[in-house]
Amino acid sequence: MSNDRIAIEAAVKTYLDGLFEGDADKLASVFHPTSALTWEENGVLTPLPRDEWLDAVRSRASAKSRGLKRHDEILQIDQSSPTTAFVKLKCQIPPRYFTDYLSFLKIEGKWQVAQKVFSTEVRE
Repeated sequence: MSNDRIAIEAAVKTYLDGLFEGDADKLASVFHPTSALTWEENGVLTPLPRDEWLDAVRSRASAKSRGLKRHDEILQIDQSSPTTAFVKLKCQIPPRYFTDYLSFLKIEGKWQVAQKVFSTEVRE
């Protein structure tokens, strides 16, 4: 396994751990400061800058602290160049279930999320 693949997987693990634990610092460590999260809801494209998202993470109870079951899965890693990769994964913070598409760029030797696009399914 290449060092890049190992580093990308480690960044994804940090992301998933940060989501489950509600640890904004872990999340910030893998998201580039200029990154944003984008989703569609009712036909409207909604972008959210990274720092606004991190503030929201800090202000809510984590899935871990709420005793929610953790289930996440990397579905695909596609490294298209020495500095570009795409990761598709599933994760959950019940009752919301997510499919995330993370665009990674290797910046100054470190893999960071440049953009997150996601879809959400709410299950009651």
